[in-house]
Amino acid sequence: MTISCWLMETILFVAPTESDGSLGKPALEALNVAKKLADAIPGSKLAVAVFGENLDGAAALLGGCGAARCLGIANPDLAQPRYASDAAATEALSRAAQATIVIAPGTSRMNRVLAGVAHRLQGRIDTHVTAVTAAQNQPVITRWYYRQRMEACIQRTHRPWIIAIDPGSAQPWSGQPQQASLEMLQLPTQQNGWRTNVTGIQAPPADEQTIRPDAELLFVAGAGWTKKQADGQTHVDEAAALILEFLKHTRASLGSSKSLVDISGEGQAVLPFLTHMNQVGQTGSTPRHPKGLAACCHGEEPHTVGWRFINERRAINLDPNCGWARGKADVLYVADAFAVMRKLNELFAAQKR
Repeated sequence: MTISCWLMETILFVAPTESDGSLGKPALEALNVAKKLADAIPGSKLAVAVFGENLDGAAALLGGCGAARCLGIANPDLAQPRYASDAAATEALSRAAQATIVIAPGTSRMNRVLAGVAHRLQGRIDTHVTAVTAAQNQPVITRWYYRQRMEACIQRTHRPWIIAIDPGSAQPWSGQPQQASLEMLQLPTQQNGWRTNVTGIQAPPADEQTIRPDAELLFVAGAGWTKKQADGQTHVDEAAALILEFLKHTRASLGSSKSLVDISGEGQAVLPFLTHMNQVGQTGSTPRHPKGLAACCHGEEPHTVGWRFINERRAINLDPNCGWARGKADVLYVADAFAVMRKLNELFAAQKR
């Protein structure tokens, strides 16, 4: 193992562009982290690199970030995510910039390739990073372990060091847009072409999409939606209709407790649109939204852990002594979730009319 100590860091921000050539919100968050780190370490240099089919939108923005170098690879083969082409582009840009630290957005596209790029560069990688600071002129990353129960601060002397920033954990860069002059590189291609061909994208209709990472509100449905109600009967169909109508009106993202996702294994009726992708906390995801609303949840510790990065947390539950009432939510509405959601949907419909 080679250990090196660098007196001057070359910090590279690298990200793919969107279909219109612009940079998405996770990319701008990573750019802001890279710029702040470069400003915090004396003598360091900031470089930026983008790749995709179209770089026009990114080039029109990056000139104002103060980077010493701006690199780019434009190629139709980079229009869609693919491990081989994305990894080749990221590696080529990192080598051309002679980067000692590479900061990238931790999106599904970049997370797929960054570990392989780190191996090719004989570097090291850390993913799910939530913050990058400087201590004694050395970078320090922050990330969470054990489902967000433990926070760790990590330093490395090995270079290059690749850092993937979790989307939603930093503010997007919002500097003055300015046209950048990109140093264009060629995409290294495989001798016999790419073994994987992208033939298209299959996606649900917009109205059926329940996972929206950029939504202002996260709505979490608990197992109480499928339990017997005051009349002694279950109302799963009504629950599904109420939740879907609420999501349609608010464009909220839908989360779920593990118990509700797993309840199908117990032979009980389930909400038809829920999958393990909606699971929050415990073995699920840790979302980041400005506001959160939970209904029919029990308020177990996994929910609190899963909601750690929600800024404002509210819940609806008939039991005033539930876990949410013991300080895990900012506001607890002691009410019937069916009645509350029914009234909310009526108000939303009336507002639109």
